[in-house]
Amino acid sequence: MPLSPLDKKRLRRIGHHLKPVLLSGDKGLSDTFVEELQARLEDHELIKVKISAPTRDERARMIDELCERSGAELVQRIGNIALLYRAAAKPNPKLSNILRAQDQ
Repeated sequence: MPLSPLDKKRLRRIGHHLKPVLLSGDKGLSDTFVEELQARLEDHELIKVKISAPTRDERARMIDELCERSGAELVQRIGNIALLYRAAAKPNPKLSNILRAQDQ
């Protein structure tokens, strides 16, 4: 189910201070990169990913492909940083950025 504008606003507020946990390199979107993305989304639910691509269109294509392959929702994209969200099956209160933000 797509995120509502209100949900996206709340997630942007939570994700504002996050640092990128994954950086795409020269190899692009390899299977290993997508597997690592899946693991980070399962742990943290809301993450930032830094995409290294020469053009804006290429970055947009890579982010769309990441979302498609991982089942994540794009919350926000600024430059080469994408904020992605996917609810975890069993969120860990110590790792989930969503649950930790609710405790504050």
